[in-house]
Amino acid sequence: MVEEPTNNPYVRDPKLAFDPVDELSEDEAREQAEKLRAAIEYHDYRYYVRNDPVISDNAYDQLFDRLQTLESAFDLDTENSPTQRVGSEPLDELETVEHVAEMLSLQSSEDESAVRDWADRVREAVGDVSYSAEPKFDGFSVEIVYEDGEFDRAVTRGDGTRGEDVSRNVKTIGSVPLHLPEAPDLLAVRGEVYMPKSGFQALNERRVQEGKEPFANPRNAAAGTVRLLDSSKVADRPLDVYFYDVLDTSASLGSQHEAFDLLADLGFRLDELNELVDDVDAFVDYREKLLDRRADLEYDVDGVVAKVDSFEKREQLGQTARHPRWAFAYKFPARTGETTIRRITVQVGRTGKLTPVALLEPVDVKGVTISRATLHNESLARDLGVSEGATVRIERAGDVIPEVSEVVEEGEGGRFEMPDDCPVCGSDVLQEGKYHYCTNRSCPAQIRRSLQHFCSRAAMDIEGLGERVAEQLVSEGLVETVADLYELDRSELEALEGFGETSAANLLDEIEASKETDLASFVYALGIRHVGTERARVLADEFTLAELMTASEAELRAVDDVGPEVAESIVSYFETEANVETVERLLDAGVSPTRAERGDELAGLTLVFTGSLPDYTREEVTELLEAHGADVTSSVSSNTDYLVVGENPGERKQKRADEEGVDRLDPDEFCDRVLSRIE
Repeated sequence: MVEEPTNNPYVRDPKLAFDPVDELSEDEAREQAEKLRAAIEYHDYRYYVRNDPVISDNAYDQLFDRLQTLESAFDLDTENSPTQRVGSEPLDELETVEHVAEMLSLQSSEDESAVRDWADRVREAVGDVSYSAEPKFDGFSVEIVYEDGEFDRAVTRGDGTRGEDVSRNVKTIGSVPLHLPEAPDLLAVRGEVYMPKSGFQALNERRVQEGKEPFANPRNAAAGTVRLLDSSKVADRPLDVYFYDVLDTSASLGSQHEAFDLLADLGFRLDELNELVDDVDAFVDYREKLLDRRADLEYDVDGVVAKVDSFEKREQLGQTARHPRWAFAYKFPARTGETTIRRITVQVGRTGKLTPVALLEPVDVKGVTISRATLHNESLARDLGVSEGATVRIERAGDVIPEVSEVVEEGEGGRFEMPDDCPVCGSDVLQEGKYHYCTNRSCPAQIRRSLQHFCSRAAMDIEGLGERVAEQLVSEGLVETVADLYELDRSELEALEGFGETSAANLLDEIEASKETDLASFVYALGIRHVGTERARVLADEFTLAELMTASEAELRAVDDVGPEVAESIVSYFETEANVETVERLLDAGVSPTRAERGDELAGLTLVFTGSLPDYTREEVTELLEAHGADVTSSVSSNTDYLVVGENPGERKQKRADEEGVDRLDPDEFCDRVLSRIE
């Protein structure tokens, strides 16, 4: 157990009356910095490992700030100072290094008989044994090496022999010790970096509100975070770690429980659910108990692990090329269909529409991990009776879009209500029918999503301007409307993170090339409510841009597929002064939308899609095919020529295709047999 530093004034309820820095000698500053580091390391241990802090957050922040000030003023920075947890300058890439000891995978099964067969083989080889029964964390495995008691490096598992050096990122995790008093000369430990469920839900809520795709599950979030090149961004993410193995050490250890004792004494965070059991029966019981507690844990586990406790017997059992013979993982069944709503957040779209989104305990639905589901609008959410904490049944609408189909058990939270203020900019929210809208056209969420939409392949097709770049341009104040794109300065782009001379020049070239576009793509790019790619094509066939901007509702309703709601939306868009100004600025910048000639190379061909294509969204490929005469429908019939089967396809359409004798095409065959005819 980590002992409280003695004779240290900054440990218990510190009185923070620091002398001015310029009145300190170098020796006084060094001594004070050493005491501050020792106190902060102890407070980190009490907060992150013991969950039992002894000073207030405010007092801790003052200690930390004082240490940063001293290190800066007297050049006292050390590689493993607590101040290094805040992150540092981004790396160009992660270096690959060798492990101190191999990090092998485990034999595993969901079948109890497989576990018992393994235990029989162990008993036949080395006699009766005790097992260390431990949770099997569903996180991201790392090796952390300490030399002479100092943090030396952290390495991802990689191929088990070599991994990527993620030292700077792992240092930002508060529960990772940076200094080990009285430690062995060498200590290499294995830990599981994970994202607590509460932190995962908060992170996904923030991403949804920012218009970003949420992470599928905490494991993906942790793995993606650990491998970021910018450690300052890692420091802002809610990572934690549990330690569970000693890979190598100069200390003398005889068993797993002795290893745990050593790690606990040195201040490493261990799981309180670890148990020493006498036989395989007790291990099976342990698994059932943990399976019952699974949903209540603050971290994801996908099973339990049995490890022969005795290191001597482990050595006798040895290992295969892939896994040790002395350990086995008894997996939990995948959670399917039913799950829990952890949070309900509200996403703001490019038109300002507010959409409630349920952030879920990740669940497997037809082989896909689902962590969010749209609730569409307040009316539907209230009709379903959803609330935070509710147990719900999830289905994939059309085998693609996750939806809440039923509330199985109500939660403790109240029924959902749409907020009165925009969750992104705080502006008033206006209800129109079933839907709610942010009234601020300058809302950052709307600008960001509008920019992404404007640059998408089916719109202006500006390659290189995706989610990350759109976020940068908006947050840096370089783009407030899409017209600002055509006034970007190269030096402004080069100053952005991740940009250089070449990437800035490439993006500006893409923006310049987009000026020559067809009218349908331009109309779609404007983001007029209810105008998708097909309606934009119909409108471009009937009107010039000038005619469309001044068309009346009656003139618009005379066009096929344009009803009263769509006509009203179009007229309203062009009656808004800011929208007209944006269009005029785009034209003044040289954007020249022309009415495209339609081809008939695919006339008479009917296609249906299921699953996603690697290079096109569904809207983009539909627009492309229909522009050349093909008919794209939503359901398979005897008139269908091809069913195009992409990634994560639905079963219903494939079954129907088999019944109707419709040919299937994979994405490569689709390119060869269909798209090649229009290139």
